[in-house]
Amino acid sequence: MWYAIEGYDGADVLTQRLQARTQHIARLTALRDEGRLLLAGPCPAIDAEDPGPAGFSGSIVIAEFASLDAARGWADADPYLAAGVYARVEVRPFKLVLP
Repeated sequence: MWYAIEGYDGADVLTQRLQARTQHIARLTALRDEGRLLLAGPCPAIDAEDPGPAGFSGSIVIAEFASLDAARGWADADPYLAAGVYARVEVRPFKLVLP
């Protein structure tokens, strides 16, 4: 089943985000290579493709997992969480309708 994982950035965490980015992307790449990643990306903190020093308000990942517990376990191991980027993470089931 698909699961939506939303990480919400804390205040002033752009430096931590940039430092943990390589490890974060590696995990997403592994999901993609396994055919389990629908989409992933950050949410700019301002209305701009490149928010510069304003940074990001969080990230969204939609990926396939065997269960909600498995999705939560994957989210709990995110390098952004360990680095203190995310103040909180929400994981919930997602039903793909379109495209």
